[in-house]
Amino acid sequence: MLRSLARGLQLVAPVAFRKRVASFSTGDGGGGAGGAASGRRLVGKVALITGGASGLGKATAHEFIQNGAQVIIADIDSELGPQVAQSLGPSAYFVPCDVADEAQVADAVDAVVTRHGKLDIMYNNAGVTGPVYPPSISDLDLDKFDEVMRINVRGVVAGIKHAARVMLPIASGSILCTSSISGIMAGLGPHPYTISKFAIPGLVKSAAAELCRHGVRINCISPAPIPTPMSVSQIAQFYPGLTREQVAGIINRLGELKGAHCEDADVAKAALYLASDEAKYVTGHNLVVDGGFTCFKNLSFPSQDQVV
Repeated sequence: MLRSLARGLQLVAPVAFRKRVASFSTGDGGGGAGGAASGRRLVGKVALITGGASGLGKATAHEFIQNGAQVIIADIDSELGPQVAQSLGPSAYFVPCDVADEAQVADAVDAVVTRHGKLDIMYNNAGVTGPVYPPSISDLDLDKFDEVMRINVRGVVAGIKHAARVMLPIASGSILCTSSISGIMAGLGPHPYTISKFAIPGLVKSAAAELCRHGVRINCISPAPIPTPMSVSQIAQFYPGLTREQVAGIINRLGELKGAHCEDADVAKAALYLASDEAKYVTGHNLVVDGGFTCFKNLSFPSQDQVV
């Protein structure tokens, strides 16, 4: 159809417009869109992903590499991390990093700049759920609470700080953070985890207020429950004796969107969009990937025979 339109306009349309229509008809997006059309949306970009050895971080690393990026996996797991980097191919390599230690975050950023000369994308993805038991706020162990906050909030702050340190001088860069629907609606996770995830969107907005004046973007992603190794291990504590596949099935059935469930690839694609130039005017945003879970709550009216 577009080819016919292009031919029909040849005699009446301005030259520039005819060229633009022809560009669409051949699948060449023009104006830089060709890279997106060919699935290479991060060509020339360098990304650092914390918690990149498994789960959402690993899926995002794969997605970024498929789209042309060089990816550095930063993870506390020094055994699994190198294996994952090797499996992802020559566009990936591993650096050990405990995000609870600011010095290690700074070293990871410096290692990227030393190796590639720049850092285009910083994805602060590392996080923990903390202890599932006890669930009551009245029994909360504040030392355990501090451990969760040190990783989930302080670690993210450190990632933003040191990414900004190298991005601000060149007035360019995209910073991402992983939040959760537990940071939108309470009661979906343990108190320390919930509190830490509520902090992330606020942190992103606070940082965006400064960074946007320097050409650096920052956003976060709030996924629905996904059967990653970490979440399966946590939920399995409530269901002793079940296989990992059975627990994963339970997690997948928590969603609201009929015919689909949230997968790590969904979050990876959301991260790809926010990291790419397609989101060049998106900053301070919390991209919720939850199939509508946090959009509504149904009123449970009783049936007639249940009314007393």
